[in-house]
Amino acid sequence: MSQVNEQTIGHVHRDDEATRIGMWLFLFTELLLFGGLFIAYAVYRYLHPHEFMMAGKELNSFLGALNTVILLTSSLTMALSIAAIQRNKKNLSIFLQVLTLILALGFLINKSFEWSIKFSHGIYPGSETLLAKGSGEILFYGLYYTMTGLHAIHVVIGMIIIGVMTLFTIKGTINSGNNVRLESAGLYWHLVDLIWIFLFPLFYLIL
Repeated sequence: MSQVNEQTIGHVHRDDEATRIGMWLFLFTELLLFGGLFIAYAVYRYLHPHEFMMAGKELNSFLGALNTVILLTSSLTMALSIAAIQRNKKNLSIFLQVLTLILALGFLINKSFEWSIKFSHGIYPGSETLLAKGSGEILFYGLYYTMTGLHAIHVVIGMIIIGVMTLFTIKGTINSGNNVRLESAGLYWHLVDLIWIFLFPLFYLIL
């Protein structure tokens, strides 16, 4: 009987390790995706330094900084939610996960507000106003909308994942002894945060 229990425990342990390894491999593919875009940004910025600087000055650095603070705070609340469930503080973990979702929603609202300002000024892909600018500025905004838009999609995906994890936590499926899925969700969310930390200075603080 004890041998069966040991085998069962070992099997669960291997499943947890496989989940962690699978998540790290997935995160690596995400890094490759954004890494390619960062390389494209670096190449075009080298070819059009003045145009990139002029276009970057038209972005609202305050809104970008605010979104940075929001995401950094959400990463903290996500990490604290994992620590809470590991200490068997279920209600606190649920509260922190919900707070993470609220912060993520705030990020998206702030980003949509920023985009709406640019759209109202006629600066969006394919617009006459944008096409009238130099090729460097067109490339800048093309990368800006592509990279920040792709990042926003990842934020939405992260919200869905965290929302599911919150439901699992409420039901007790995720608990102090079984929280590897919440850990994986946290890793994904930290990656979303990390990518924005690179996007913010590249687009908003460009010199």
